[in-house]
Amino acid sequence: MDNLRGTGVALVTPFTPTPDRAVDYPALRRLIDFVIDGGVEYLVINGTTAESPTLTTEEKAEILRVAKEHVAGRVPLVYGIGGNDTAAVERTIRSTDLTGIAALLSASPYYNKPTQRGIIAHYQRVADASPVPVLLYNVPGRTSSNLTAATTLELAKHPNIIGIKEASGNLEQCIAIAAAKPADFLLISGDDMMTTSLISFGAVGIISVLANAFPRRFSDMTRAALAGDFPAASKLLFGFVELNPLMYEESNPVGVKAALAAQGLCSDAVRLPLVEGSEGLKARIAACAE
Repeated sequence: MDNLRGTGVALVTPFTPTPDRAVDYPALRRLIDFVIDGGVEYLVINGTTAESPTLTTEEKAEILRVAKEHVAGRVPLVYGIGGNDTAAVERTIRSTDLTGIAALLSASPYYNKPTQRGIIAHYQRVADASPVPVLLYNVPGRTSSNLTAATTLELAKHPNIIGIKEASGNLEQCIAIAAAKPADFLLISGDDMMTTSLISFGAVGIISVLANAFPRRFSDMTRAALAGDFPAASKLLFGFVELNPLMYEESNPVGVKAALAAQGLCSDAVRLPLVEGSEGLKARIAACAE
């Protein structure tokens, strides 16, 4: 899966700034062109940064259709399907047209707080149901449960599970995965600011939030790290130190949509229960992005 090496962007879903917050398909096409022209290697459609919990089944299908049509094979596409009802995730996978999709990204079950045995059983069922390879997604800050290194390594034995987006923030855990994983199992950073660190011990890249708004700077940083030029990569990384926390201060993707709006790429509209960024946050983001 060398096509998932480098910078993947967890694409936001642009909405119109109207009361119904309709999906803004012209802005979606514009954003797709912007990030591809900015050098990212692949796109993640309908991930959690896309506000997928607030999208209808019909909207998800149309977003996927539009993305496939507009990308037109320029870069690989990864599609997000996850949830905390294993049977429902299986049904969604079977009812989704995954033709042309390189891999499925599936977040670990949230809220239920399953045991590690439960997480393993869930992902084995997901991988069995999926017609395309599966990427695990570990993000304990959102799900309230952690895929331990041992769990990840056990799941890596499944022939249809090809890697993990690791956003635990636990460097020691990531090192333990890198030390014992199969050679072809993809360790992908899920934390923008840990990208160069994880690449230094074997990660193949990042699925990024910041790359929505700063694709050239971010993909240049990732490529430099993958080439072993860590001084150059670190210099680019340091340029995001003040900006990155602002992306999450009022929740994701509120911050990155404010950064995109400042560049005229889409509105900063989000769907409830999220609300648009405060004026203070938007001013600080604009100042950092200059």
